[in-house]
Amino acid sequence: ARATDRPAGADAPRARRAKQQDESEVVTGRNSVVEALRAKIPATALYIASRIEYDDRVKEVLSLATGRGIPVLEVMRPELDRIAGHDAVHQGLALKVPPYEYADAIELLDKTISRGQVPLMVALDGITDPRNLGAIIRSVAAFGGHGVIVPQRRSVGLTASAWKTSAGAAARTPVAMASNLTQTLKALKQRGVFVVGLDGGGDMSLHEFTLADRPIVVVVGSEGKGLSRLVTETCDTIVSIPIGASTESLNAGIAASVTLYEIGKLRAAKRK
Repeated sequence: ARATDRPAGADAPRARRAKQQDESEVVTGRNSVVEALRAKIPATALYIASRIEYDDRVKEVLSLATGRGIPVLEVMRPELDRIAGHDAVHQGLALKVPPYEYADAIELLDKTISRGQVPLMVALDGITDPRNLGAIIRSVAAFGGHGVIVPQRRSVGLTASAWKTSAGAAARTPVAMASNLTQTLKALKQRGVFVVGLDGGGDMSLHEFTLADRPIVVVVGSEGKGLSRLVTETCDTIVSIPIGASTESLNAGIAASVTLYEIGKLRAAKRK
């Protein structure tokens, strides 16, 4: 089935996405800040409004921040409004998250091979929901993968929301950024990587896919559009996931998880 990218709902953490790659992100609101700290998201500063009303969430935020050595800075509300963004509902709290340091896809491949491992990575094509990215990072970590590749344009980056959804897996699973996904996939192919695209109109069903003993990149597309034309043409094969007739499609995170599990199972069987 075509992997889908579900749009973020109203319950998503209130996080302001940095406009530029080198800008920090600011997580605002008591619930969002406490969730970010619980998830051990890297942070460089916690801003707290002077004369804030101390409820249980504020007390937990202060305990978590001081326990991790994050500087706690008390500021006047006009300054906090400026830090959080004037359209943000910060409730007296703002957490500054530094920009994520992305890996290089080719270097990630080489490092994996140098460790004597057979690379298994997932590339995202046009996925914009940070929770899908977080879920995919978690699945890559769970099923023996070695990293995730995201395009620089028209794609989600590793925001605080994605980090939280990964349930800590983002701390140990590298994410690489590709300035041009198609060219990056071609460069990986030149180094012996087999590129597998996921789409409902695949060349074969997932259970027919048996090639697991060579480096693999699984490419997951976005809702509605699926894989872009250039990415589809770059893939070595397109694989579909069999689902019931009553189900139209699978979420991108679920589609990636199912595929990673099947590849992991094939690799485990070949090692026996």
